[in-house]
Amino acid sequence: MLVEKKERIIMGIDPGTAIMGYGVILEKGNKMELLSMGVVRMDYLDDHFLKLQRIFEKTTALIEQYNPDALALEAPFYGKNIQVMLKLGRAQGIAMAAALAKNIPVCEYAPRKVKQSITGHGTASKEQVAAMLQRLLNFKETPEFLDATDGLAVAVCHSFQKITSGGKSKTYTGWEAFVSDNKKRVR
Repeated sequence: MLVEKKERIIMGIDPGTAIMGYGVILEKGNKMELLSMGVVRMDYLDDHFLKLQRIFEKTTALIEQYNPDALALEAPFYGKNIQVMLKLGRAQGIAMAAALAKNIPVCEYAPRKVKQSITGHGTASKEQVAAMLQRLLNFKETPEFLDATDGLAVAVCHSFQKITSGGKSKTYTGWEAFVSDNKKRVR
């Protein structure tokens, strides 16, 4: 019999190579409390690998600070520029690696799914998502970058899902689980 924890900490990340948004919530039953949200800026760095290093270091530091029970990521969306998609995929992979190295389950959601779960509309704007999160989590401050509320939205989306093993979203508990489920992607 599976016993669910009464409380869990969920970290959400909106990966990016210029700005990475994150949000951390405490889930208590059906209630959520905002613990933190912010951005990691990398737009001043020219070297892509330095950006990836910063993503790894900051994600690891956030994991150590908040000790989340789950990491939820926004999956890269379809784009016409393959180079941008490659860079976003790397950023997401680095954030995943930081969590998997600490044995934290990882789950990913499409941007449309995140917007749908927060606002009820998969085509909602970033501003609409941010406004709804302000109401849901009762905070007044408007973040400098909407990437922060995007990261927070992913965490809240994960909370709303109440993931079960039969769900569509992928959850990994470590490298072995990820590799066995992604044999074609891993060499």
